[in-house]
Amino acid sequence: MLNLLWLQSGGCGGCSMSLLCADTPDFAGALRRAGVRLLWHPSLSLESGRELIDLLQDCLAGHTALDVLCIEGALLRGPQGSGRFHVLAGTGVPMVDWVRRLAGVARHVVAVGSCAAWGGVSAAAPNPTEACGLQYEDERPGGLLGRDFRAAGGLPVINVAGCPTHPGWVLDTLAALDAGLLGPADLDPLQRPRFYADQLVHHGCTRNEFYEFKASAEKSSDLGCMMEHMGCKGTQAHADCNTRLWNGEGSCTRGGYACISCTEPGFQDPGHPFHATPKVAGIPIGLPTDMPKAWFVALASLSKSATPKRVKVNAVADHRVVAPQVRRTRRG
Repeated sequence: MLNLLWLQSGGCGGCSMSLLCADTPDFAGALRRAGVRLLWHPSLSLESGRELIDLLQDCLAGHTALDVLCIEGALLRGPQGSGRFHVLAGTGVPMVDWVRRLAGVARHVVAVGSCAAWGGVSAAAPNPTEACGLQYEDERPGGLLGRDFRAAGGLPVINVAGCPTHPGWVLDTLAALDAGLLGPADLDPLQRPRFYADQLVHHGCTRNEFYEFKASAEKSSDLGCMMEHMGCKGTQAHADCNTRLWNGEGSCTRGGYACISCTEPGFQDPGHPFHATPKVAGIPIGLPTDMPKAWFVALASLSKSATPKRVKVNAVADHRVVAPQVRRTRRG
């Protein structure tokens, strides 16, 4: 059983809200089944004030084992590195100082959400609060704890990135830690658990037929692929959103919204409007992660020339206009 302490720093609390939408009528039971004993959570615990401060002191003194320290929200280092933008109520001590000290005694440290992992939306330019992630500042290693930080269990900060995180990513990470099944090889180069980060949002997207034929949506209500014109980064974003559906049935692209790559560092400052695809000479800048540009151009040209009328017409409609033809599939 893992003792888990969950603290919120600079953020909106959206990852906690997402976690509470886990597909279970018994959230407390889900935590127990994941092998988690919740020491404290700002939205789920009754203790406050002196009770919480005493708990934190007990963790620091080793009287209460701290197996997992979960941090939600970016770490606010301002103004001028003092951390005084965010002081833990009743202590007079900046939250960044509490996090540094608690991380030093924790067996594992988990960044819940892209704000805690990279800085996220809280670190969007001009970043007046000097927000950063636990071990990254956007894609640059470092952050609050430094690039060489390792928790007592031997792992760096585990970045369960997303804005917000899928509840399954959080619960599966905790269950894997409890079972001893999350080691260095199970984290990708950005320290995200591979069970979700080795996938792409593109995998399982219901618009994949339109992508294959480069039949593109031209406005937000269209059914077609949103990569070419609408800013979708599903072929670049590392997550399993379309195979591990949200609330059992949805995802951004299934709801008609382009993937903004919220699991990646720097997604909050893409350098272009989220709903538009930047291009050079008519070619999207953001190509699939592992496809050379020349191959994509050749494939796109061939695909568009072979697009069935059904796909071409449906791509720019808000409902299926042409149904697939009915033909015999049995031969002989």
